[in-house]
Amino acid sequence: MAKGKILFVNQEIIPFSAESEQGVMGRYLPAKMQEMGREIRVFMPKFCEVNDRKHQLHEVIRLSGMNLIVNNCDHQLIIKVGSIPSARMQVYFIDNEEYAIHGGSMVDDKGCPLPHTDERLLFFGRGTLEAVRKLAWQPHLINFSGWLSAMIPFYLRRINKENAFFSGTKMIITLVDDGFNGPIDGDLERKMKTDNATAKDLRLYGENDYLGLMKAAITYSHGVIIGSPNANPELVAFAKENKRNVLDHIADRDEFFARINKFYDSIVGASKFEN
Repeated sequence: MAKGKILFVNQEIIPFSAESEQGVMGRYLPAKMQEMGREIRVFMPKFCEVNDRKHQLHEVIRLSGMNLIVNNCDHQLIIKVGSIPSARMQVYFIDNEEYAIHGGSMVDDKGCPLPHTDERLLFFGRGTLEAVRKLAWQPHLINFSGWLSAMIPFYLRRINKENAFFSGTKMIITLVDDGFNGPIDGDLERKMKTDNATAKDLRLYGENDYLGLMKAAITYSHGVIIGSPNANPELVAFAKENKRNVLDHIADRDEFFARINKFYDSIVGASKFEN
């Protein structure tokens, strides 16, 4: 069986977040792939409710300390790591004091994105990939889930223009039931321009509501996993109409994960995974 390196970027992972479809996928899918011989790394945002002492998190000094420029300001990237002992799985956390997320959610009580969510999107997307570069761990495949990770494809393309570290890395987006109401506040287009966004980038990410963000991420991805029976039907239809490689959801988790494992091989190519 082909093995290879898979980077999982998840907005939610239990026990570090409340139990949800996305949190369950974030917890059990990487662990299952590791059991099947894959080499994995797992990243998620550091919500304030993730207690450092309770979960025995510690800062990874060699990965932390770099400054990322967002909206023409420097923001320190802090990387912490914890583990899920029962799964023998480490989880890396993207942290920053200015962009701290309270309440374990990116939306308010009306389901609308919090202030400065546009900058959190940029910081989390770029910060994750920069941390992976500092790890000197080149993944064959990135499987990302949750709308906070929607800028991963944009930054992967940008980094590859400057540095070939992620050359050949494929991207798969997992769609779950995680929509929000209304647009993201701020000026995402202007802030993307400072990160050398192309006209195509700006056109795709121009609709900065949930559907717009996710359609842009789907367009730049090589495959789409329907991770929930409640995934937005317009996004599912968009992926199929635009001839993305799509893996439909099935209820049996063991069988679903087995199909995902084969799906990874079909996207990357089994022979390449063995290299």
